[in-house]
Amino acid sequence: MKAVIATDLSAASEATIHNETCLECLGRIGIDEIHLVTVIPSNVHAGMPGMDFDGRRQRALDRYGEVIETAGFDVEAHVVRGTPHRRITGIAETIGAGLTVVGSRGKSPLENRVIGSTARNLARTTETPLLVNRVERDTEDPDVLESHLFRRMLFATDFSENADHAFGVFSTLQPATREAALVHVLTPKDPELPQETDPSARLAERADRLEAWGIETTTDVRSGDPADEIIAAEAEYEPATILLGSRGHSRLRRLLLGSVSEDIVARAHGNVLIVPPGAQM
Repeated sequence: MKAVIATDLSAASEATIHNETCLECLGRIGIDEIHLVTVIPSNVHAGMPGMDFDGRRQRALDRYGEVIETAGFDVEAHVVRGTPHRRITGIAETIGAGLTVVGSRGKSPLENRVIGSTARNLARTTETPLLVNRVERDTEDPDVLESHLFRRMLFATDFSENADHAFGVFSTLQPATREAALVHVLTPKDPELPQETDPSARLAERADRLEAWGIETTTDVRSGDPADEIIAAEAEYEPATILLGSRGHSRLRRLLLGSVSEDIVARAHGNVLIVPPGAQM
């Protein structure tokens, strides 16, 4: 499987690349080819006085490539110009990537301005499963918050077709996952769940599947605002990564209304893995 790792060559975005355990986790779920993508914003020019952009960029990519190759992956670098999330999405689709990885420092508007806004835009528009990998804040040499990316998972479901599709990703994550918490949030705003349906029973069915794979599983039915309750569940269960499906609204709705998945990307403490409708991993 191919993966795209998006990097703006900052300390935050290179944390996954230099963390051996993170790379090992990617290998464990079947990734064997990594494409490094760095996007040059349209307003940055190589000839700006005092700035050796091309040289710095190439030295950084060479260093990243050596780390990834040493970890046992094939690696290819892409340097492109344009809008970051659009170019990253385009390359992921072109090479047939099964996963896109982007680093994010988290909730600080200032620190999260560049790569963080890219993460949010990717969450809104990606056609490929997207892993938003959290790194430490308030340090010049950050590390990832969770080295074992998939060991403890929190799966949030509204029992929609998109959520069931996202649950199927566990078949890929299985070699790297040891624990899972399955969460459903009861809300009067969600018309998709028939009143006669027992959410506890439906979670139990999914838990049985994971238990058969040796994944220790907990189920939790909560009530309230979906995003608020998913964030509260993250604080309680302390997963490495939250897994959820995106609803795949039309382009206009994605741009104007946002979604629970976008909200979780913006607010979660740890990693978030978003699976768009129909995406394969």
